[in-house]
Amino acid sequence: QVQLVESGGGLVQVGGSLRLSCAASGRTFRSAAMGWFRQPPGNEREFVAAISWSGGSTYYSDSVKGRFTISRDNAKNTVYLQMNSLKPEDTAVYYCNADGDYSGHYYYPNSGINYWGKGTLVTVSS
Repeated sequence: QVQLVESGGGLVQVGGSLRLSCAASGRTFRSAAMGWFRQPPGNEREFVAAISWSGGSTYYSDSVKGRFTISRDNAKNTVYLQMNSLKPEDTAVYYCNADGDYSGHYYYPNSGINYWGKGTLVTVSS
């Protein structure tokens, strides 16, 4: 059974940093693109960042570009999201997604495979 488990969320002040992790188990994703999404309170889930299977290509939403960095460790079957200069509008539940359709300019979750974690809450206080 495939599981994605996010961790690292919490309460942080404006301007602070957090590092999220997404650990996969049940199968290896070293040949799959991975992505991070978030769902702010009262809003729909939105794309945040994606990374190619090798880690050589990354893609970010305009709202986080320059502040967030996605990376991966295929030996650990884990993807990370380093979040710096956090803003109140970054407050959301952050979700990890695996094996999506990634080109370098977009990332679409695979609708036929439910490779989502349960999320980790990030709250940025002003």
